[in-house]
Amino acid sequence: MTDTTAPAFDRRMLEALVCPQTQGQLTYDPERQELVSKAAHLAYPIRGGIPVMLVDEARQLD
Repeated sequence: MTDTTAPAFDRRMLEALVCPQTQGQLTYDPERQELVSKAAHLAYPIRGGIPVMLVDEARQLD
């Protein structure tokens, strides 16, 4: 039997990661598996436990 669950995001990464657009702080949304930049109004996806820190891949927040 294979484990199909994605690796968990390591919250310690938040200490090193910043928004690529604003260089501002990010917050972790575990429900949506995203890193949120309130300053840029963007949410960066986390895929397979790895944050995708590309503005082109980010979701615009309302």
